[in-house]
Formats: sequence, C-alpha cells, structure tokens
Amino acid sequence: MNRIGQTLRRIGMEVYCFLTAPMVVKNCLGMLTFLGTFLLITTWWLQCFTQHGEQAEVPNFVGMTYKEAIRSPKARPFRLAIADSVFIEDKAPGEVISQQPKSKSAVKEDRTIYLTVVKSNPDLVPLPPLAGNDDYTIYSRQCNRLNIKTRISAKVPDDRLEPNTILEVIYKRDTITHLLGSQYKIEMGTVLDFVVTDKVDSNLMVPDLVCLSLKEAKFILLSSGFSIGNLVKNASVTDESSAWVWKQFPLPESPGAQDLTIDLYLTQELPSRCQ
Repeated sequence: MNRIGQTLRRIGMEVYCFLTAPMVVKNCLGMLTFLGTFLLITTWWLQCFTQHGEQAEVPNFVGMTYKEAIRSPKARPFRLAIADSVFIEDKAPGEVISQQPKSKSAVKEDRTIYLTVVKSNPDLVPLPPLAGNDDYTIYSRQCNRLNIKTRISAKVPDDRLEPNTILEVIYKRDTITHLLGSQYKIEMGTVLDFVVTDKVDSNLMVPDLVCLSLKEAKFILLSSGFSIGNLVKNASVTDESSAWVWKQFPLPESPGAQDLTIDLYLTQELPSRCQ
C-alpha cells in the first residue's frame, strides 16, 4: 500500500510541475485567449449576418412609380427589385401594382422587396385563325381571353350565311381578315372591329357610315345592297382612297330599301369626334 501511495504522490507531483511550468501556462493562456476571441468574433458575425432581433414593418409601395419607391425614405431599410412587369391599359408605365412581401409584414432589415410594375409597351399576342372559326360570338370569347377587346362596327344583311358570321376584321382602321391564320400579332388590350352578317329584313335601316374610311363604307354599302351616290369632298381631300366619311345622306338608322342611293361626305383627316 505504501508503494502505491508513493507512486501516486510522485505522479501527482509530476503533473503539478508540468501544469505550473511557465511555458505550459503561457501556451494554455494563449489558447484560451484565441478561443475566446474566436467565439466573440463568430457571435458578432452571426448577429450581423442574421440581424437577429432586428425587424421592420414593410411599407406600402403600391401606387408609386418604381423611381418614387426607390427614392422614398421608407425604402431605406430594404432593397427593392423588379420581379415582373405587365401591361395594363389604364395604368402609368412604371407604376407598382403589387409587392412581395406585402405591406405591414414584419421582416428583417435589408430584406429584398420584390415589385411588379406596369410596362410601357403592351405584349403582342397572335390572333386565333378565322378559318372554320368565323362565328363572332365564339371568336370574340377567344379574343377576350387574350385580353383583346372586340366590337361590331357594322352589320351586313346576308341570306346566304348565318347571322353574326364574320365578314371583315379591322385593326386600327386596316382590314386584316386575310392575315388571320398566319400568326398575325396585335397589341394586348387593343380593340378589334368586326363586320358581321345580319338577317335580311325587307325594311332595311340605313347603316351608320360616319367615322369609317371610304373603303370600309363602300364595302358595307355594296354588301348590304345599297348604292353609292355622290362623293362630296371638302377642300381638305387630296387623296380619295385614304379619305374618311364625316357625314352621309340619308342619315343613319333611317328606313331604307336595297338599291337606295347614299351620298357620302368626305374629309382627308379622321374627324376629332371619331378618335
């Protein structure tokens, strides 16, 4: 037992002498200092990176333009980025229409707020083909799904075709009927005008030709069985082929009959009331 005790005492003294040696103490203190410094720097870096506990309420940018939003004092704790752009006819270009995260959300500072803004130019969309698809009601629904507006500008009596059969398609005063089926594209949100068939009525009403081009007016008159009377040009007319109808006689919607002669009054520029 005495031998074991002496051995343990000797080992204890050796360990004590080793731990209290100046070089060992210096190295241990250096290691502890390094570990403490490393932990402090790591904690500080994590707090800066995660911004732990620092949150701000997201302001409302909807209704501002993008330039106004990024210049607003409300945007200072955040970063703003455009995520998407869409064309809306009655909205100003650059206007913010939605944001993510939404306003009043609590998020960390320096968070990116993604905005959807209104683009300056509308997208171009291809028109559906007309072949085998010439019923106005069906074709109009297809156009409306593409965000294209439609309206009937004239009806032509025809006993050979079903009512509401499309005869002509007009885009920005140009007839484009022959272009459909070839992936013809127009601007989203614009209006297509249609000339369609109507039931034949023995008591025909004089069609409204005012604000139509001479080419369109002639097509409707001849298709309806009316006759073209006098072409009365005012002093502005220099090119009859591009002139516009500003007045007619007999007046629109007055009772008439096929072969009735209708006089057209022409002007060179589209009347302001037609724009």
